[in-house]
Amino acid sequence: MKKILLILGLISVLSCSPKEEKVSNSITVMIPDWAVPTEQMLASFSEQTGIEVTINVVSWDDIRDKISIAAIGGNAAADVVEVDWSWIGEFNAANWLEPIDISQEDRDLMPSIVPFVVDGNVYALPYANDFRLAYYNRVQFKNAGINKEPQTWDEVYQNMKTIKEKNIVKYPLSIPLSATEPTTTTLIWLALSKYGVVFNDDNTLNKEAILGSLEFINHAVNVDKLVDPANTTSSGMDAYRKITSGEASFIVGPTSFVSRINDPKETSVLGQIDAILLPGANAPSEKTFALPEGLGVLKMSKNKESSMEFVKWFNSPKIQKELNYAQNTMPTRTTILEEIIDAGKLKNPGALLEESKRIVSVFPNGVPVYYAVMSTHIFNTISEMVLGVKTPQEAFDYMDSVVNKLIKEN
Repeated sequence: MKKILLILGLISVLSCSPKEEKVSNSITVMIPDWAVPTEQMLASFSEQTGIEVTINVVSWDDIRDKISIAAIGGNAAADVVEVDWSWIGEFNAANWLEPIDISQEDRDLMPSIVPFVVDGNVYALPYANDFRLAYYNRVQFKNAGINKEPQTWDEVYQNMKTIKEKNIVKYPLSIPLSATEPTTTTLIWLALSKYGVVFNDDNTLNKEAILGSLEFINHAVNVDKLVDPANTTSSGMDAYRKITSGEASFIVGPTSFVSRINDPKETSVLGQIDAILLPGANAPSEKTFALPEGLGVLKMSKNKESSMEFVKWFNSPKIQKELNYAQNTMPTRTTILEEIIDAGKLKNPGALLEESKRIVSVFPNGVPVYYAVMSTHIFNTISEMVLGVKTPQEAFDYMDSVVNKLIKEN
């Protein structure tokens, strides 16, 4: 009888072991639809590591809230989660993310990692490279008698006036102006490229850069009428798409437009648009602003080791390339970006690769915990300014007071 019980016990243990191992070697990953790897990629990862991955596809807008709500109860919304560059300050302050061990060599290959570094620690690895790049319609410029790409913001402004005066395009400059996040990032990249700085070392707004950029925007919108008034109510993407519809001659926009300007399904002015370096004060800017998306591991996860393995796999050179082919995700490693350009995967990349090496952090002390609140005040204030409710000086004074208050409170 004892032998029978012993054998039954062994059978029970053996039959349970695979199930228990499977549970301990399973992770959940919460990401938006544009980040989902193929089934073949996931199967290959599981085969290599023995880690089973469950993908939870959640809209980008909902991910942050789901992470926050679960964390309040001490739970992990998933083991691995999407981490937008703008969330890092809040997530780090709340101690939600596990530090990721990554070599300096790998860091150097990914300029867009900078928003995810706080006090020397990396809290997410970027998988989607988005930084600001300029685009201009070479044909429209030529029709206006302009035979070279603009290299400074003064040249851009004068070129836009010339194109408008010659009736080539009614509103040649397109920038986001609605009360939404792209309007905040417009102020940031304009200040950075035009003045080389956005925030001072103490996190306050740099007055010369911010006020000067507000004056530039206001003058373009309300004085010389270079920007379509419809941009005050349309989305940021609608503002960017005016370059591919032929309605605008110049934009600064996402890296995804390198593909869009060469896609006959996306553009009605195929072969006319080039991607160029951001203009600067006296020459092309040495700096650009990155808005990457990354993956991080939640501290509340019960499967940190497996989760870390997945995040590093997702960020690896091989997967960066495969994800680009599967989802058109722009690689964050400069070596892989160069590879897909050399392979002809990206047509007419222009200054894409060179610009990718100019990414810097605009925040001297990392993305602040109050970024979301600050951004809301900034884009609402710019919206008021372009609608004539505030002058550029009044807009700056209000923004300045809000930022100073947020700094004191945090």
